[in-house]
Amino acid sequence: MFNIKEKIESIKMTRRSFLGWSAAITASASIPFSRGLTKKIQGQAVGETSDDADGIWKSAACWHNCGGRCVNKVFVKDGVVIRQKTDDTHIDSPDFPQQRGCLRGRSQRQQVFGADRLKYPMKRKNWKPGGGKKELRGKDQWVRISWDEALDIVSSEIKRVKNNYGNEAIWATGDGEIDKVLFENGGCTKDYGTTSWGAWMWASTMMGVAEGYYEVGMNDRLDLRNSQLIVLWGLNPAWSSPGSPTYNYLQAKKAGAKFISIDPMYTDSAEVFDAEWFPIRPGTDHALALAIMHTLLDEDDPKTNPLIDWEFLNSCTVGFDENHMPEGADPKDNFKDYLLGTYDHEPKTAEWASEICGISPDLIRQLARQIGGTKRVALLTGWAAARINDGEGWVQAFSTLGFMTGHMGRPGRMTGVSVHRAAGNGGPWLIEQGSKGYPAPKENAVTNLINHNEVFSAILDGKFHQRGEGERKANIQFIYHQYNATLQTRTSINQGIKAHREVEFVVTNAYNLTTNAQYSDIVLPVTSMWEREGGLLDGNREMIIVHSNIVDPLYEAKSDIWIAKELMKRLGKDPNLLYPFNEKQAFFNELATTNVIMENGVDFEPLVEITAADIKVWGVKGKPQKGRVPMAELIERGVYQVARRPGDNFGHIAYEDFVNDPENNPVDTPSGKFEIYCETIHEKSKEGWSEIPPIPKYTPKTLGYENTFGNWKSKEKGKYPFQLYNPHYLRRSHTVFDNIPWLREMMPSPLFMNATDAKERGIKDGDTVIIYNDHGKTLRPARVTQTMTPGVLALPHGAWPRFDKDEKIDKAGADNILQAPISTGLGTSGWNTVVCDVKKYAGKPLTEDKDWEQLIVFPEG
Repeated sequence: MFNIKEKIESIKMTRRSFLGWSAAITASASIPFSRGLTKKIQGQAVGETSDDADGIWKSAACWHNCGGRCVNKVFVKDGVVIRQKTDDTHIDSPDFPQQRGCLRGRSQRQQVFGADRLKYPMKRKNWKPGGGKKELRGKDQWVRISWDEALDIVSSEIKRVKNNYGNEAIWATGDGEIDKVLFENGGCTKDYGTTSWGAWMWASTMMGVAEGYYEVGMNDRLDLRNSQLIVLWGLNPAWSSPGSPTYNYLQAKKAGAKFISIDPMYTDSAEVFDAEWFPIRPGTDHALALAIMHTLLDEDDPKTNPLIDWEFLNSCTVGFDENHMPEGADPKDNFKDYLLGTYDHEPKTAEWASEICGISPDLIRQLARQIGGTKRVALLTGWAAARINDGEGWVQAFSTLGFMTGHMGRPGRMTGVSVHRAAGNGGPWLIEQGSKGYPAPKENAVTNLINHNEVFSAILDGKFHQRGEGERKANIQFIYHQYNATLQTRTSINQGIKAHREVEFVVTNAYNLTTNAQYSDIVLPVTSMWEREGGLLDGNREMIIVHSNIVDPLYEAKSDIWIAKELMKRLGKDPNLLYPFNEKQAFFNELATTNVIMENGVDFEPLVEITAADIKVWGVKGKPQKGRVPMAELIERGVYQVARRPGDNFGHIAYEDFVNDPENNPVDTPSGKFEIYCETIHEKSKEGWSEIPPIPKYTPKTLGYENTFGNWKSKEKGKYPFQLYNPHYLRRSHTVFDNIPWLREMMPSPLFMNATDAKERGIKDGDTVIIYNDHGKTLRPARVTQTMTPGVLALPHGAWPRFDKDEKIDKAGADNILQAPISTGLGTSGWNTVVCDVKKYAGKPLTEDKDWEQLIVFPEG
């Protein structure tokens, strides 16, 4: 066995080597040597010691759902990953930037080799078929079992629950390999929602605009430099968009763009871009947008002060005024008359909106003049502002603001979502990722689809709302957690825990003791992507990452595909129905079918050149092919990036063809135009949870700002006077990485709170505070600052809950402890709509997160 302690003692302990070994020390067993390493270090790079000559650099996956997925390389020596680096494959430049990793990717060693890795299949000690002592889920002792026993239990429980209650009693969370197994065996209940998108998922596409992920409504990064004004509305790329986006925005700033930030917090992005800050209350963006548009109407003069693009409105939209309404609609329901208050006698003035959003009327008018009076504006938002209850109206209003000003479809002018893998760089993919080639899974025979906000109440109450149908009965008795964090990232964690203690069986595939795993009966340890054959990842439109195997599977961990195949056997099915070839062949297939755009900007050609020798060395089936990059070279480099330059054929102006010629390039709506009056949204909402007007009328959001008052008219504060929202945070990618010691030390995950609010409540910076409402209680250290909107709290998203012994208070700041399980509109996930209160905690102050014990499992047996 390789002895880490002896190796550490013998190695030359420079500062760099010490830091390199520090991650290896966290592993409680030796790390096996990687298979398939292709090349040793040639020569000696700057800063490397002579001891590095026997090591090997490998391209490693940084696979978590942050949107960046940057180049991440690891240095393997004597079977141990001792150092990491990021992209150094070419010289960095604004036009051709390196794909640099962030602090999360650079801490990946502690994720893969951490002492808290799950090592063996485990069973809850007091579980028995039917549930056993279900109340002990989350508190029970774990018992080590064999893979055979674990898989026998899982397969027998699938059969038992299916026979006793039907396939709809099995709920598979997330999306993964287990879905395929269950679909082959009669199906299962699934869940759905808008998760990260908020209301952008469905409302936007019904209007004819992009939702921001599958379709992108912003221009590419080179055109961003043509913008004179960039409005970041609920958008903080410095925290929420790792990789190149912040760098791309900086190039626009260097080219002369001015920035505006509309956000409850003065963000790091606002600071980096020297943005003018408009502090707003969560969920009131809708009111602000209406007031901006009212100001544009009030002050527009086509000759002396043109603020509205009437040509765009008339040729590209329907529903703005009574002369441009769709056939069959009441002319009085037009948007212009709503703004002016013609029929409801409530003009949507800056004074009207100021009461709601908290921005002064003068500043609202100033903002309107900048947006309407600047020729080239990038009006950009994140999903977060729409991640609220009743959020569809905000999506309608924001898009309509872009229509009114004509900031769409032209150089330097854009209106849309700038997030995730398309943050700061819109447009179709320049590299088309290949396919593994596995057969398409069988269609799910079970039609039960439960909205995210109702999944736990469906278990507890035995019913849910099937969109388009109405109430259905539910009898979920089996939960299979795949690669997701359902118990942590759905509304009301406390309700979720109660639901998990009601069902008869819970199983989780995981590599750490995640929240899902803690409340399971069986935990199956899975491999990380560093322990698999390899694969492809995209992080933006211009590049593809090839990641390789780094180490053999640690301990007894197995891949999700291996687990799926074994379950298929035990359920009496041929695994070849789903997986007719091995994972190495699947990796090869991906490489062979990946295509890259040609210089003409239209056609594609194979990216990878494959020889007969390559096929023989890999031991796979395939045909030699011509391609742009030899396979061995691509795997060694770990990334292929399309070189960009101003004036190339790869640029993108969102909606350009439509705006230039609407009649011959219609958008996908009944009218073929952008729909300010959208009957589709209105009619579809009748199938959901609350009716949405066809135009963007303002409605107070359920548990929004108006709910912080006991009496809105008299402005008397209510039971829960604070709004709370959940920014994405550098310590985590959603929930992933929250267990990493380095990141816990660097990013303490406090509650951000306005200094005036804190003073009124006797709270000082660093004090432990308790945040609470009807759904739960959680603790955090306070970060008192002047950079928060008064009356607003910010609790970073994704912390893993840690409860006190009575399970009454979470001390980790898990955001969904406080989130109400409410469905509104089309079924939007409203994570940022929370009302609560906060006070100084009277109990024992929290120790720093970095000093907490890791969740390391020592099972019996």
